[in-house]
Amino acid sequence: MSNSLYQDIREFYDASSGLWESIWGEHMHHGYYGKNGNYRLDRRQAQIELIEELLLWAGYEPKNANAPHNIIDVGCGIGGSTLYLAQKFGSNATGISLSPVQVSRAQERAVEAGIDSRVRFEVANALKMPFEDDTFDLVWSLESGEHMPDKTKFLAECYRVLKPGGKMILATWCHRETDSLAGDLTPSEVAHLKEIYRVYCLPYVISLSEYRAIAAECGLANLQSADWSIAVEPFWDVVIDSAIAPQAIVGLFKAGWQTIQGALSLNLMSRGYARGLIRFGLICGTK
Repeated sequence: MSNSLYQDIREFYDASSGLWESIWGEHMHHGYYGKNGNYRLDRRQAQIELIEELLLWAGYEPKNANAPHNIIDVGCGIGGSTLYLAQKFGSNATGISLSPVQVSRAQERAVEAGIDSRVRFEVANALKMPFEDDTFDLVWSLESGEHMPDKTKFLAECYRVLKPGGKMILATWCHRETDSLAGDLTPSEVAHLKEIYRVYCLPYVISLSEYRAIAAECGLANLQSADWSIAVEPFWDVVIDSAIAPQAIVGLFKAGWQTIQGALSLNLMSRGYARGLIRFGLICGTK
């Protein structure tokens, strides 16, 4: 990861995470609105539903019969998923982020939850994780893959730290497939993606089938993939509505220009889903 990209991502989340938490809470990811995207859910409950639906899709039993014992949350934000999974499964968990602000807040939240003895957070680069091989029996990455400048190295690192028999669950932003009748990305689509990259500090995104191919090359077995774009698409319209609340507007000015720019550009993602360009892709596999 280049120093400039590392710095851009860190500064983006250092500046915006406090505002996001105050408006939205601890989960910094899409919500799930039913298979057909038509469930009417509280915005925070929709984010919990996404976690639960991902676990069910990946084969975790409702009564935790096959619960993971040691979890890594790659791109943990302020610890939303990390703490949720640790509490749900009674497991140890580690979260990593490029943002010192996020890591500090996540650790505070672990203390507040009374589980800091088994949950920890570190500032670390997902392309070079500071952990031994075969450490975790669940590698969880919820909307961090889009920030990775080397998708192959990213998945290889996830595979490296995964224990034999362990499971990786990846949910990430993708672009549409290009091997269908729609063909290659059009100049308009490429321009649209470049604006999303610029605003949200992304190097590039790839298609779900490309992720699946990389996962297979890395050695992941029992691969499954899915496109949940329809189920999560309503999220961005809800975010747009929340961004015009007085509390959000005041917070935006306090957070600075980069955060303001991100808020002003929320429709980039909404339109991306609407035109079928942005996709929400899932990958799951075992070692």
